[in-house]
Amino acid sequence: MRLNQLGSSDLFISEIGLGCMSLGTEERKAIGIVHEALDQGVNFLDTADIYDYGRNEELVGKAIKGKRDRVVLASKAGNRRIEGREGLVWDPSKAYIKSAIKESLRRLQTDYLDLYQLHGGTIEDPIDETIEAFEELKQEGLIRYYGISSIRPNVIRQFAARSSMVSVMNQYSILDRRSEEEVLPLLHEKGISVIARGPLASGALAAEREITKGYLNYTPEEIVELRTKLSTVAQECNRTMTELAIRYSLSHPAVATVIPGASSREQLLANIAAANTPHLTQEEIAVIRQISQANRYEQHR
Repeated sequence: MRLNQLGSSDLFISEIGLGCMSLGTEERKAIGIVHEALDQGVNFLDTADIYDYGRNEELVGKAIKGKRDRVVLASKAGNRRIEGREGLVWDPSKAYIKSAIKESLRRLQTDYLDLYQLHGGTIEDPIDETIEAFEELKQEGLIRYYGISSIRPNVIRQFAARSSMVSVMNQYSILDRRSEEEVLPLLHEKGISVIARGPLASGALAAEREITKGYLNYTPEEIVELRTKLSTVAQECNRTMTELAIRYSLSHPAVATVIPGASSREQLLANIAAANTPHLTQEEIAVIRQISQANRYEQHR
């Protein structure tokens, strides 16, 4: 498994990580998937405090017990639940971030996080206060580095200009190329790595998945048509559709890792198999871009 440097940090992470949100709540199964991932060379695990009401962090914590030195561990904060209120409340305040980390560390059974990420963000946030919270957590030794998880170009620009973040988690796939024009070049120039989530576009790019709904500006019919074309490309370069999709997300130089989710061992192994396939050639990338849509950000600017 190839390891890539995460931004300007001294963290080297597997080019294929594990997005832990899909693990589910069955303890034995979830821990088994994490252990299999580690055995296959994956070292980057991404979770968040809100996944399954904190249960996801607890399961990841159990899975990495005794294996912490093999893991680059990432979690997120910023969404909070308030007793008596439905849904989530956005809170990027310094006070909340510094309290949330303590609960995440408790659930994960660790003394520190390698990467702590703001789980969203708006341009109206007190950005300097949020940055100050992360910087203080670094000084206190509770986190090694920080980043943000955002698809909002203006938010990303502000953090890129004002913070020492090392990464941005951003949705990026053949079906979601919104970041190619506005975000990826900026981050590459700044030496900030992209953690690409959703490389299989919620399963739309998995060959075995039946298409029943659209994705972004694609209709179901357009996805089926594109998959037929991509299948031809995949066959010509001796890859599966999953491998082609993951390799596309990894093809941009700003991307350090992709984090497909896996709810079964079979899905995990299909994702990891992409690590054993060659990088896409410039010709293959050009073909994929020609047959897919160069969609743009329309909201959340």
